[in-house]
Amino acid sequence: PCPPLTPLPSAPLQDIRNTVGNIPMEWYQDFPHIGYNLEGKKIYKPIRNKDELDMFLEKMENPDYWRTVQDKMTGADIKLTDEQVDLVHRLQRGQFGDVHFNPYEPAVDFFTHEVMIHPVTNRPADKRSFIPSLIEKEKVSKLVHAIKMGWIKPRKPKDDTPTYYDLWAHEDPNSILGRHKMHVPAPKMKLPGHEESYNPPPEYLLSEEEKLAWEQQEPAERKLNFVPQQYQCLRAVPAYSRFIHERFERCLDLYLCPRQRKMRVNVDPEDLIPKLPKPRDLQPFPTTQALVYRGHTSLVRCLSISPSGQWLVSGSDDCTVRFWEVCTARCMKTLPVGGVVKSVAWNPNPTICLVAICVEQSVLLVNPCLGDKLLYGATDQLLESYVAPEEERVQPVQWATATMEEHSKGIRLVVQHSKAVKQVTWHGKGDYFASVVSDNSNMQVLIHQTSKRWSQNPFRKSKGLVQCVLFHPIRPYFFVATQRYVRVYNLLKQELTKKLMTNCKWVSSMAIHPGGDNIICGSYDSKLAWFDLDLSTRPYQLLRHHKKALRSVAFHKHYPLFASGSDDGTVIVCHGMVYNDLLQNPLLVPVKVLKGHVLTLDLGVLDVLFHPTQPWVFSSGADGTVRLYT
Repeated sequence: PCPPLTPLPSAPLQDIRNTVGNIPMEWYQDFPHIGYNLEGKKIYKPIRNKDELDMFLEKMENPDYWRTVQDKMTGADIKLTDEQVDLVHRLQRGQFGDVHFNPYEPAVDFFTHEVMIHPVTNRPADKRSFIPSLIEKEKVSKLVHAIKMGWIKPRKPKDDTPTYYDLWAHEDPNSILGRHKMHVPAPKMKLPGHEESYNPPPEYLLSEEEKLAWEQQEPAERKLNFVPQQYQCLRAVPAYSRFIHERFERCLDLYLCPRQRKMRVNVDPEDLIPKLPKPRDLQPFPTTQALVYRGHTSLVRCLSISPSGQWLVSGSDDCTVRFWEVCTARCMKTLPVGGVVKSVAWNPNPTICLVAICVEQSVLLVNPCLGDKLLYGATDQLLESYVAPEEERVQPVQWATATMEEHSKGIRLVVQHSKAVKQVTWHGKGDYFASVVSDNSNMQVLIHQTSKRWSQNPFRKSKGLVQCVLFHPIRPYFFVATQRYVRVYNLLKQELTKKLMTNCKWVSSMAIHPGGDNIICGSYDSKLAWFDLDLSTRPYQLLRHHKKALRSVAFHKHYPLFASGSDDGTVIVCHGMVYNDLLQNPLLVPVKVLKGHVLTLDLGVLDVLFHPTQPWVFSSGADGTVRLYT
């Protein structure tokens, strides 16, 4: 029979004013109310403005704090009665909630202990109670198959071996810092000599002066740390006074001995030098001075060569421009221009015979009238066929036709700038040329079109002091070198494509590889930076072969050669092979140092230039000469 039902201790009825039902009360945590009463009105949460400190003080001061709990349904604090606390304690101890329930009442025997003749049920036994189970058989056969296949592992016997292991068991026996190789044997003690004998030879005994000198010496400076003494027999030898001291020092030596072997890295110095091909395998390149072009009386600042390679033009501080025949060093023509010549550039188009010359604030376009008469005659006809536009356009420069006197000298057009011009360079097609003006404004770089006599300023604002500019040989790119950076602009899209960091303090000159993917920059801090434009915006290699400032750099049009001229009076020719395979880096090998220029006013080579077809290099110097190396 069931235990008798007794009423529970009088607990107050559950507060059923909140009618929200059995839902998580967290849903109401962001609302000011906690539910609705029987009339459907909101039950507001009690105002809780106690902070941690107030709660702590209440915990300390309120004697009923321990029996106060919060009702989740209404949010109110409820103080438990003694009966409720009692009930909680009983439940915590695992007893029955009811005080009056006796779990140990005497058992009532439902069945008699006497065996009766009639069974309680007379149902015959099941067949399955005496036949082996087929389901069990199937399960067991599946388990046996799984064990055979190794899918199920029977219980492994536990390993009771201690979990010690050899720290060096899996060490490579051939390693240089292996356990046995690091063994440092204890340093052997010095064997005793004659002076330690109890009866040493007389020459080992110290005289009175030697004894005095020995006592005055510092212990570290003494040759012997004891005074040799003589005894008649071994029995007369007393105990050694410094025995304990010496044993202690020996123990110190042993335990402070460094256990780490200093590994000496055996490096062959030959391996540190990069494997470069021999210069004689990289021929042809210029090796000897063949011709000297004499005639200028002051330093020769700039050089340019005709596209055919037959004529050379040089500009000097003696206010003249000279035209030379390359193979004879004969001066064909001298053109006085009335100012220092900062830059000359021969038009690269072989069908036009024009030279641009920078003189003070103007660029002169000169027809030298050398070579093929049809060629220079056609050039004059081309310039004379210009028709001025009907309305005057505003331009940053003034284009003027040469006077009769100037025309007789060969000058055809004069492009007047507002400030001194320091560089002029042609575009590969031969119609456009760019000039650089010594100015700090955005008018430093100007691009001019010869056929239309039209000039424009491509830049809205200045990005620094422009040193030199270059046109890309095949693509519509324009290179502008300031003191520290080289900016690459796309002329079609009119935007900055790249900004190259030169890692130099002041860029002096720049040249572009005829393939167009590599440029070199020379700088006044005697560095030459080679850039691979596909690789990075930082130099692929910085060459520091020159002792002084680099004034000029140049690439050869067809041979894998580049050269640099410096204030130390030398021209260094390097082999610079650029491969079609993009994965192979350029090979840069210095092959020859060419000397010959005399240093004048601490200036050496001012410009270098390669012949367009032959592996020859021209250099102009402060000694007033131009030299050809072949």
